[in-house]
Amino acid sequence: MPRYQAGQTIDPRHLMSIADQAISIPHQQQLTHLQFRRFAGCPMCNLHIRAFIQGHAALAEAGIQEVAVFHSSKTAMFASHATAPFALIADPTKKLYAAFGVDSSIWAVLHPKSWLPALKGLFKHGAGTPEKGQNPLGLPADFLIAPDGTIVACKYGVHGYDQWSLSEVLQLAQHYQQRSVGH
Repeated sequence: MPRYQAGQTIDPRHLMSIADQAISIPHQQQLTHLQFRRFAGCPMCNLHIRAFIQGHAALAEAGIQEVAVFHSSKTAMFASHATAPFALIADPTKKLYAAFGVDSSIWAVLHPKSWLPALKGLFKHGAGTPEKGQNPLGLPADFLIAPDGTIVACKYGVHGYDQWSLSEVLQLAQHYQQRSVGH
């Protein structure tokens, strides 16, 4: 499965969020943080997504369009994330995952660095199970995409909780904007 690297350009995509909102990637005027999560009820993903929900004002202030993709149905996503203030994309057939080279691995859940976040997520948000046909072994991935479609930075996770934090996304965006102003 081909993977993107920083500096490469993506083709524009027009997606529909679970709230039936049209989403363009890239956004024409803002940076886009496109994050690929596992399934909607994933304890680690719920823990991570909650941090982005709580920090949404900082993302908006930094001029970042936040978009999170789950390989779950729209129904499952509403059950877990109906209150998210940013676009959520249901991709149960993982077409977008394949287009961005986002993979699965047994290390998603067996890697020791995923155990503590999984336990924290279980205690804070409860246990969720993948829907029929869903793979619990999905890996996360993050992309920061400029308005012209250039990938500013990207990260392919090697375990289930290997992704950018909110502060890392904000730092990457700030660094990009400082470089852009300097040109």
